[in-house]
Amino acid sequence: MPNIVIVGSGPAGVSAALYAVRAGVDTTVLTKGPGALDRAEKIENYYGLAQPVSGAELERRSIENAKRLGVRFVTAEAVGLTYTDKLTVETMGKDYPADAVILATGASRAVPRIPGLAGLEGHGVSWCAVCDAFFYRGKDVAVLGSGAYALHEAQALLPVVKSVSLLTNGMPLTAEFPPEVTVYPQKVEAVLGEQVVTGVQLSDGQEVALSGVFVALGVAGSTALARKIGAAVEGSRIVVDEKMQTTVPGLYAAGDCTGGLLQVAKAVYEGAQAGTVAAKALRKG
Repeated sequence: MPNIVIVGSGPAGVSAALYAVRAGVDTTVLTKGPGALDRAEKIENYYGLAQPVSGAELERRSIENAKRLGVRFVTAEAVGLTYTDKLTVETMGKDYPADAVILATGASRAVPRIPGLAGLEGHGVSWCAVCDAFFYRGKDVAVLGSGAYALHEAQALLPVVKSVSLLTNGMPLTAEFPPEVTVYPQKVEAVLGEQVVTGVQLSDGQEVALSGVFVALGVAGSTALARKIGAAVEGSRIVVDEKMQTTVPGLYAAGDCTGGLLQVAKAVYEGAQAGTVAAKALRKG
């Protein structure tokens, strides 16, 4: 049986799962737990609700319905997306190969406004260690982040580069990093360099010489995962067509990560479209 892996358990992800599983496709949802919907105090602008309902309750009901229909929910944080013989979603625990993948983790987190970070993207600032580690072999690099996503990027870099530092930007560590990774807990004041990255300046005045900075803040949102496999993005939005297909065959995106109206109704529609189109494509294959 063909299978679909959906990253995210919000309205877009669960809606996609409902349509995929009802079309006879083995469907797995990877979730880190409650998302933005869970924090909504009450919702009263959604079709079918006689009375306002909390976001947490709407989320709970939706997930229970999907489970009833046979959707498998796995608590795991997606940290990578690759393609060899098929698309594969990577987590810290195991990999999840799939015939199709739907990204639905919501809108990407805002990148901190560190001078030089955006301007040097592609010139020493990277969003994908697996993609770009080769270009930094024998060089000193850093990962900007402090959690499991940052750990995954550091582990991809260590066998290739000369040294890996961790820039937490003042955030607490939420993962255990290897002893060979040098941790800088200070705030990052600036990424240095004119044409290419030459280092970073920290809040205590210290300058660290570097050839590359790999951004891995928070969790790997949909846009970050799309970037890893070469799908087109515009700012924080994943580029999709009217069928929610990205520029990478077999990879779809739905919900807040595609931009536009950040509402449950829009997310549910896009999830339904992605789940339906992906399932139909797999049946044809």
